[in-house]
Amino acid sequence: MDDQYQTYINRVVAMTRSEHHQSQWPLIQSSPKFRPPTQPGATAWEAVPFPGYTIVTPSGSEDKANPRFYKALGELQVKLADLIPSPFGLALPPESFHFTLADLVWDRSYLQAIAANPTYEPQIQGAIAQTFAQQAPQVSQGQPILLQVMGFVVMTRAIGLCLAPHTESDYERLVGVRRSVYQSPHILALGIEQQYHFTAHITLGYFGQLPDTIDPLPLSQGLEQLTHDFLETCPEFTIDQVELRKFDNMTHYFREPDWPVLRF
Repeated sequence: MDDQYQTYINRVVAMTRSEHHQSQWPLIQSSPKFRPPTQPGATAWEAVPFPGYTIVTPSGSEDKANPRFYKALGELQVKLADLIPSPFGLALPPESFHFTLADLVWDRSYLQAIAANPTYEPQIQGAIAQTFAQQAPQVSQGQPILLQVMGFVVMTRAIGLCLAPHTESDYERLVGVRRSVYQSPHILALGIEQQYHFTAHITLGYFGQLPDTIDPLPLSQGLEQLTHDFLETCPEFTIDQVELRKFDNMTHYFREPDWPVLRF
């Protein structure tokens, strides 16, 4: 299901161009993963419960491989908030920033699964541990995977930075892990299937209350300028490991110490 390397590069280059952004702005929607404030006196929109499991890099505040990158990303997010102010743009807390390698199960599917199967969560943890152990000889080369920022990606309900591995070999290491996860008979037995093409990105925020009118041109030009400025000094993003993590909502990703980790 995932692209060949050159096809992937061509696709993400097209997605990060200003012309593509202009075509995307009229299609955006308010994210159901957030809601207006419910507490008296509060002004910030709230993340709604949205539980599940995923395979990601360590969250921003815990990622020892990328402190300079995440510092620069936090500064970029502040500038993005000037272009897309709240409550139109809902900025994620920088400590929750992460790169997703493979989504597993979430929201209603997750809640239904744990209600029907009391051992569902230990089974996920065991299946991913087995897959990581099988993949380690192929991908654990003692060399982290380097990715470069391609530019902003405007999604239907969110906005983030799109990334691409420097080499085809590194791309295949990442996609190989994804493939092994989604083709695992133990994962398939849990009703987990691949639902999206691989698009390496880090989400910076979601869309909240949309304005009455959206002018695509200045928004796209603003993203283009932010990208240009960011790329001049942007550190590389390094993946030295991915982990099984659980999330309560789109701002909180966590794990237990004995949950599986795959080191590159």
